[in-house]
Amino acid sequence: MILIGKHMGALWQYAIDFFTKGNQRSLQAKKNIIGSLLIKVLSIATGLVLVPLTIHYINPSQYGVWLTLSSMIAWISFFDIGFTHGLRNKFAEARAKGDNDAVRMYISTTYYYVGLIFISLWLILLFINQFITWHRLLSLPAGAEREVSQLAMLVFTYFCFQFIFRIINTILTANQQPAIASLLDLAGQLLGLALIFILTKTTEGSLLYLGLSIGIAPVLVLVLANIWFFRTTFRQYIPSWKFVRKEYAKDIMKLGLKFFVLQIAAIVQFETSLFLIAHYFGPDQVTYYNVAYRYFSILLMGFTILLGPLWSSVTDAYNSGDNAWIKNAVKKYLYILIPFLAGGLLMLLISGKVYNIWVGEAVASQVRFSVSLLCLLFFSTTMFASIFVYVINGIGTLRIQFYSSIVSSVFFVGLSLLLIKLFNMGVEAVLISVIASNVFGYIIAPIQYYQIFHKKSTARIWHS
Repeated sequence: MILIGKHMGALWQYAIDFFTKGNQRSLQAKKNIIGSLLIKVLSIATGLVLVPLTIHYINPSQYGVWLTLSSMIAWISFFDIGFTHGLRNKFAEARAKGDNDAVRMYISTTYYYVGLIFISLWLILLFINQFITWHRLLSLPAGAEREVSQLAMLVFTYFCFQFIFRIINTILTANQQPAIASLLDLAGQLLGLALIFILTKTTEGSLLYLGLSIGIAPVLVLVLANIWFFRTTFRQYIPSWKFVRKEYAKDIMKLGLKFFVLQIAAIVQFETSLFLIAHYFGPDQVTYYNVAYRYFSILLMGFTILLGPLWSSVTDAYNSGDNAWIKNAVKKYLYILIPFLAGGLLMLLISGKVYNIWVGEAVASQVRFSVSLLCLLFFSTTMFASIFVYVINGIGTLRIQFYSSIVSSVFFVGLSLLLIKLFNMGVEAVLISVIASNVFGYIIAPIQYYQIFHKKSTARIWHS
């Protein structure tokens, strides 16, 4: 008993030292990781409950329509032309230099221009919507046209306004508080889940009610968060018209435009996957694909919890000349990746049984093992790539990623159509194309990282 007590005491002391000793940047990251871990576990659980609840509230076909439509409308996120990603780096740089006036100007300028862009875009989309024939675009019965058109208007509205108010999440993340940003996302999820649960008890299945519930919840949470944080934590940075600066917008955009192209590439590669599946294989297949995708996305969600603080921490370390911290952080993340890969293999082995319990045998029986295997491969390569991409994004050396993203987007679409039309492949064609086109992340980004931090190359291609 005495020996056990000594071991417990040693473990307790180690835990205390882990969170109280070491580099301040590392301590901040550790606290955020633990906080994010607890929040993300609840977020993952909420997401897993939401899938079967939503499918059974409507039906697999309608659920496929919902996923496809919301995915397509997510394309409009690139209209911020990189402002939020640019703000993330500029905020961290200005804070590292202690320039609070610059921080407020960057924030005020971002809110102004993002608000102007998305309110204008919202009005344009509402006008264009009346000319879109949704039933042909998504291979739906003509009778569904009115409901889907109304749903599109609803999603346009909440997505545009959500994007404006989500700037607070960017600020929190740039301030090395990603756990709080994750908490806001969780609050929106939980409120949406509660609203959908109420709908299942009080109404018949309706796409419009579903869209309203899922849409209004995160927007409401973000509006309240903006009010709260700009009255408390970020009171000195509260956005103001008099702090909007055109020259600061240009400064953000020097970096932001590169992120803008990267956003488009990500949307083309990942968001259009659902459209391709819906268009060539029908909305039902979107649902079956999404079951496997959401299941294995748990891996990336969990890994992102640990990875979350890295981007802004790298920006701070790089601007402080602490490259040793960056190299040490990358090494640790590579070790952390190993149990995630092992866990993914276990998830694959038990995937069939999990699907049956999670969404029911009728839906689970339609999810092919090959789709599950490719989803695992996709998320495994993405987790590996994200370590190096976060470092590259954190130091702002985006030229190679910029050009690679353009090539990979064209390659993704071309390969998908080739495999579908010429080789008559199913949903697997889209997943294979996504994996093959992500070559920057798992090959080029690690090489760039090695050239900058280990070989210390002075070649301009690695540093621009």
